[in-house]
Amino acid sequence: MVQKGDCPPDDNLFRGFISALYNTLDAPVTWFREKVVEPNQKKYPWYHQQYRRVPTIDQCYSDDVVCDFEANLQFKRDRAVDSEILNILRMRFEDCMMYESPDQLTCKPLWDRYKDAEEAWFIKYGDLGAYADARKAYMKQKHRMIWERRHGPLSDQTK
Repeated sequence: MVQKGDCPPDDNLFRGFISALYNTLDAPVTWFREKVVEPNQKKYPWYHQQYRRVPTIDQCYSDDVVCDFEANLQFKRDRAVDSEILNILRMRFEDCMMYESPDQLTCKPLWDRYKDAEEAWFIKYGDLGAYADARKAYMKQKHRMIWERRHGPLSDQTK
């Protein structure tokens, strides 16, 4: 029975040459990565990556395409984060309802917090559609501010 460590050494000259060439090229790169790069890296999970805040769409010039693109990416990130926050609040309320089944009055603060967050999300992102961008959201905010200046707060009239 041949054990794993009992294999005879490889006598093929071509494989030995390729192995030596590979080790000659790879060893400095591996050493640099293990001794220099990895000790100087920040250790954080990928899902905690923080992006710098970029100028919003109202701070961009009308002909600045790069600023417009960055503002749209920032808007989409903010929308995804706000949607996840709303989803977490909804799941907390649903879990409370399942856990506190007969006595559901203890879940009222969670319901109020969820409804307030839902209203804030709809004020910012509602009725924009699937292909919303920062400029459309900015125009929606502008129109809402004009309407509230003329008629008063919208949330008071919808209740």
